[in-house]
Amino acid sequence: MKLYVGNLPWSVDDGSLKELFTSYGDIEDAVLIKDKYSGRSKGFGFITFVEDAAAQKAVSEMNGKEIEGRALTVSEARPMASRDDAPRDNYKGDSEESAGTPMADPSAIEQEVEDAAAPEVVDENSDAEEGEEKIETAEEAIEDAE
Repeated sequence: MKLYVGNLPWSVDDGSLKELFTSYGDIEDAVLIKDKYSGRSKGFGFITFVEDAAAQKAVSEMNGKEIEGRALTVSEARPMASRDDAPRDNYKGDSEESAGTPMADPSAIEQEVEDAAAPEVVDENSDAEEGEEKIETAEEAIEDAE
């Protein structure tokens, strides 16, 4: 049985987490969850016991127990709930499995930018009055302005 252990002091590491629970029975695995960038503990971890009875005893005796001034939270581990604000690392296109808003089409964005930045070309059939010079490109307009 796998247990969640929360509200751990920052001084606890994988070894001391396992040590806290070894008196209750054989431990298969003890993992402290750490921040992937800093390597610092996130304040919780998981203990996997070989026997369910040992895990139940650990829950009943360790839940609420103070370690370095912090009351532990110990319970049976539950599957992680899906998050709507999950990072887009797992984006799978427009399938039903994808989470959140679909990503924008980069080519459509590039086309919009090009369309917005394109210089206005005056058509030969424009409504220019007689005698008025027609400007065909933005470059010519700049030259005329100088």
